[in-house]
Parts: sequence; structure tokens; C-alpha cells
Amino acid sequence: MNPAEPTVSVAFPIPKAFDWMKRILFQPFDLYRWLVIGFTAWLASLGENWSGGGGTGGGRQNGGTGVQWEPRELWNEARSYIADNITWLIPTLVVVVFAAIALGILILWVSSRGRFMFLHNVALNQADIVAPWHAFEKHGNSLFVVRLIVGLAALVLSLPLLIVLGAASIPMMNSGALAFGGVVFAAAAILGLMVLGVVYALFEKLTKDFVVPIMWMRQPSCRIAWAEFWTLLRSHLGHFALYILFHILLTVGAGVLIFAVILLTCCIAGCFFALPYLGTVFLLPFFVFFRSYSLLYLAQYGPGFSVFQSPRPVSA
Repeated sequence: MNPAEPTVSVAFPIPKAFDWMKRILFQPFDLYRWLVIGFTAWLASLGENWSGGGGTGGGRQNGGTGVQWEPRELWNEARSYIADNITWLIPTLVVVVFAAIALGILILWVSSRGRFMFLHNVALNQADIVAPWHAFEKHGNSLFVVRLIVGLAALVLSLPLLIVLGAASIPMMNSGALAFGGVVFAAAAILGLMVLGVVYALFEKLTKDFVVPIMWMRQPSCRIAWAEFWTLLRSHLGHFALYILFHILLTVGAGVLIFAVILLTCCIAGCFFALPYLGTVFLLPFFVFFRSYSLLYLAQYGPGFSVFQSPRPVSA
């Protein structure tokens, strides 16, 4: 008997996840439940979906005066501005950087606890904030520490690549001409940053979708839960690779649907979707569906990986 060969399908959990989402949110519909579950979903997704306000301008601007801004002119203007205001720019930059780091750490800590709160409500079809916040303190703190260490490691590894990118790009910007060596080193640095970003994104995805449920069921330690999941991942690497690709496809489909709603409402819905917390409440069916989908996919690997067959998680 080989227990390492379960029947696994990326499509099988879709109707079940959709039915579970309907049961949680629409059978019956309860606004209070939406607001509570939406709050835990918002906490769980903090730092993941930042909606920035991008400008409409391109690389050069053509105003009524007919003045055009070329990249080299912009670079020279920026250097001149920095040199003229260096006395207050440096301390301001230091304060902003430290404030951003502090805010990022706080968001990481809160979202780590929020992931267990949201999973708790989805797995048990509940709408609770206070109980899971306290029950999963150890789980959330352990997850936070591991995510922080991995994030710092990714930052440290990215610094040499950023230095290479700057060293290759700045001389070309100063001269206003491309150099073969500079282009090669800049491209290599950008490629390295992209690879590093993909690896970090995979770590975050696998942790949220699979390691957190394992911790929720039986193990407050993120490190031990990751070791357990790593054994499963190595045995079924192809299955999980297909899961990632199929999940990307589902995400694109959801994005197209949301974009269609935005267009049909003349961008009014987009304004609501962009609101902190309220945007999550409006999009809660998508959040619950994707959380349910990952849980139901994991459950195919056996009863030991099913949160729906675990009557109560460990709370200590």
C-alpha cells in the first residue's frame, strides 16, 4: 500500500468551494456575518493587494508650451534637486524608511494572526473575531517570525542585485547613452530580482494555502508545519506545480469578472472595491471561494490534511 499516491485534481474542488462559499455567505444572507468574516479576510490579506494611484503621464510630457522632458533631462533635474536639498532630504528619507519598516512589520504581524482568524471562520462556517484572535496567538506569532525571517533574507539577497543595477544604470543615465556591459549587468540584475521575487511569492503562497491549515489543525510551530508540508510537496511536486498554474488561471478569471463589473458600473464599483476593508467586504465571495478552494485541494491528500474533518483546531 502506498499512501503517497492519492487521487488529486485541481478541478474537483471548484464546485465544492463554490457551494461552501454560498453556504457561508448566502444561506442565509446575513450582513453582520459578511462584515465580521470580511474583517478577518481583510486582516488576512493586509499587505497583499495594495491599490496605488498611478499617474496618467508617460515618459515625457507635452504641455501647452510644447516643452518635452527627456529621460536624461529628468535625471539631471533630479540630481540637481537632490544636491540643492540634501540637508533635509537625508533625515527625511531616514525617517520615512524607518516608519515604512515599522509599518511593514506591524502589517506582517497582524496579517499573520488574521490568516488563522479567516481560515477559522471559513473552515467552521463561523463569524467570529475575538475568539480566534486569542486562540491562535502562538500560531500567528510563529508564522510572523518565519515570514519576517524569510522576508529579511529576501531583502538581504536583493541588496547586491540592486547595487549592481545601480552601478550599471547610473553611468548610462549620466552619459545618456547605452553601454553593452551596462545593459548586460542591468539585465542580469533585473532577472535576478525577478527570480528572487518569484521564489518569495511562492513561499508566501504555499505558506498561506497549505502551511497555515496544517498549523491550524495540529501544530502551532510554523517551522515544524513547513517541514511536514515540505515532505508532502516533495512527494507530489508535479501536483502542486499544476495547482499553482491552475490557481493563476482562476485568479485571472476572477480578475476579468471583477473588471467586467467595474466597466458595467462605469468604474463606480471600482471605487468601492478600492476602499480599505469595505472593498474586501464587497469582494468577500471571491476571498471565501479561494480560501475554500485551497483547503479542499489540500484535503485530497488524506483525512490528516482536511480542516473539514478536524472537529476543532489546537488553540495552544
